[in-house]
Amino acid sequence: MSDTYRTVATRASTAFEVRGSRFLGHVDRADDVDEAEAFVDAVAAQFSDATHVVPAYRVPATTDSSASSTTFLREYADDDGEPSGSAGKPALNVLQQRAVERVVCAVVRYYGGTNLGVGGLARAYGRAVADALEAAGVVDERPHRTLVVRTDYDDSGTVRGVIESADVSFEATYDARVRFDLRVPVSAADALVERLNDATSGRVEIE
Repeated sequence: MSDTYRTVATRASTAFEVRGSRFLGHVDRADDVDEAEAFVDAVAAQFSDATHVVPAYRVPATTDSSASSTTFLREYADDDGEPSGSAGKPALNVLQQRAVERVVCAVVRYYGGTNLGVGGLARAYGRAVADALEAAGVVDERPHRTLVVRTDYDDSGTVRGVIESADVSFEATYDARVRFDLRVPVSAADALVERLNDATSGRVEIE
């Protein structure tokens, strides 16, 4: 896993027909296997009457051992009942060729009554993913961490100022206390945590 990676800019869906069969390509970001599987399950539930829902994804995963943990890129695809190698592999191949990570796709097919053959299916499933990636757009990103920052109202102005000066995306919720949900580049997270603690003399709570 590198310090930067390519992924989709946003969620997107596209559709086209081939000899009566309708193909719908769906793509979104996913930061781990659970998020990728949840996306596929949601698409399958939305299109429960489809003939096939073919998933493919490339997401970070971690192997834990007694000594250490290692993060690697988990690649997965499934044909979902289509002839072996005609659907999942072509979908995954597009993700590999575009060198995108933290991304999941699910291609929905409604059978139109005409067999497309292995070659025709491979082209259709590959096109569905390629079209969806094109619609979503591909961007360069850095790995991020999510931080939850809680503070009393007395310190909220100071905390917000530190966060805004760090130029990171965040959402603020004002309730009994103030909560900030931050998305911070991994390389900048530790320094931001230190700044927040220093600015509030350790009164801020950070998860």
